[in-house]
Amino acid sequence: MTATSTRLVIADDHPLFRDALRQAVTSVVPSAKIDEAGSFEDLTGLLEQDADVDLILLDLTMPGISGFSGLIYLRAQYPAIPVVVISASDDSATIRRSLDFGASGFIPKRFGVETLRDAILKVMEGDVWVPPDIDLSSAADPEMTRLRDRLVTLTPQQVRVLMMLSEGLLNKQIAYELGVSEATIKAHVSAILQKLGVESRTQAVIAAAKIAGSQWRQSTQSEP
Repeated sequence: MTATSTRLVIADDHPLFRDALRQAVTSVVPSAKIDEAGSFEDLTGLLEQDADVDLILLDLTMPGISGFSGLIYLRAQYPAIPVVVISASDDSATIRRSLDFGASGFIPKRFGVETLRDAILKVMEGDVWVPPDIDLSSAADPEMTRLRDRLVTLTPQQVRVLMMLSEGLLNKQIAYELGVSEATIKAHVSAILQKLGVESRTQAVIAAAKIAGSQWRQSTQSEP
């Protein structure tokens, strides 16, 4: 990767923080091409147009995603693109899960531009960057590990369906949003339930919420 060909995407819904990240990136690679996305829909739209991206800086709580759903989708759909998580939640459990789901680094929003610059430089050199003051040596929760291992078996489309299930959408609504048949969505839901080892849509959303550590809204619809 050369400086003249470097392309990054900053995905965060706060314009001021996007500006801070842009400053940090341009101080490392002045000639980098930087795209910005204020929602997950904007981000996926950019990638669908051109997935030749060297790095994505991803906010965990931007509109359109909840918890780690966006990270899981990106790692499944675009496995060659490194993703660094940017988040205001920087406890050890959140950082550990980010790395478990394939993030190339984790940068807390509490840090200033200088630390952002150093972190981005490390990641672009191929290293994994996490806050030096965070202890990740504690033992992992076996239940969370099992759930994580099940969740990462979902295809990119199944991840998108699960994200929409968590919003309480019906099969026909999901089908409309994704431009596929309702029968296709039913097949995806069945596969999701099987892969997660649960029996209902609500249980699938609960399982996702446990691993995400966030407020995935539970669907109360009775569809299979």
